[in-house]
Amino acid sequence: MKALIIKKPWIDYILDGKKTWEIRGSKTNIRGKIELIQSGSGLVVGSCNIEDCKEITLEEYSNNKDKHKITNIETLPYKRTYTWIIADAKRYETPRKYKHPQGAIIWVKL
Repeated sequence: MKALIIKKPWIDYILDGKKTWEIRGSKTNIRGKIELIQSGSGLVVGSCNIEDCKEITLEEYSNNKDKHKITNIETLPYKRTYTWIIADAKRYETPRKYKHPQGAIIWVKL
């Protein structure tokens, strides 16, 4: 299974059901269930489903702060900005350790 690495506080927003758009500078073709790793913790802390991925405009980015929780918006964060649309986030009652492969920044294969 694939696991996505996400920094705090964004991972908490996802696991609390408050963030349904993960903003990235690249698209993904991955759909379905993935696990979530809290960056720097060495722990797999939850899971979610990736339902879609689409490139967004500055207007869409500005009008959907409730979905991505980024408040300081003047420009798009990437030359090409994508939203990875996520749903069904679940926080694990007991996070588990994993071995972080050297060089992994976005994805880890578990």
